Amino acid sequence: MTIRYPNGNAYQAPTADKGPRFPSTYTNYGKRGMTLEEELNESNTYYATNGVAVVHKKPTPIKIVKVDYPKRSAAVIKEAYFSTASTTDYNGVYHGRYLDFDAKETRNKSSFPLKNFHQHQIDHMRACTAQGGICFAIIKFVARQEVYLYRGTDLYEFWDAQLTGGRKSIPYAEIAANGILIPAELQLPVPYLKAVDHLL
Repeated sequence: MTIRYPNGNAYQAPTADKGPRFPSTYTNYGKRGMTLEEELNESNTYYATNGVAVVHKKPTPIKIVKVDYPKRSAAVIKEAYFSTASTTDYNGVYHGRYLDFDAKETRNKSSFPLKNFHQHQIDHMRACTAQGGICFAIIKFVARQEVYLYRGTDLYEFWDAQLTGGRKSIPYAEIAANGILIPAELQLPVPYLKAVDHLL
């Protein structure tokens, strides 16, 4: 029997290839498809396992409204909502110092839109900064494949300026100049604690 494609051409089974599986120009992009959150979670697991720091992603507070119990050993949440506004994404301890930070991604090449933050997050970071905590944002420019640590104090200035008619974004050039670039390493997708060392 002959199998044909929709255009009428006959299907030809591929022949065994004895050559190399990939051409010599093959590039391994590794974990390029990972989200910033996944990269940070993997980095935090590495830090905790090796006794470097204890940093966790904060759970999102959810209020459960309706639950179905199809059987005694299983429950299915049917309806829930966010009970309170979340603060930042991550917090923990490093070298005896409290860390509090948020992780944001943008596909914009030329700037980071401030709408990615919310007022309650900025308020929370300011309060932590006032108590001596180290607060910052980790910003990933997806199209550039670049990740930066951007100090909370610098972020607050742009946030306040937009509320009084200033620009609604932080220019990439500003973040590249005053942020701290975080290049990936073999076992650490986002080795951000090296950047935090500059803030200690």
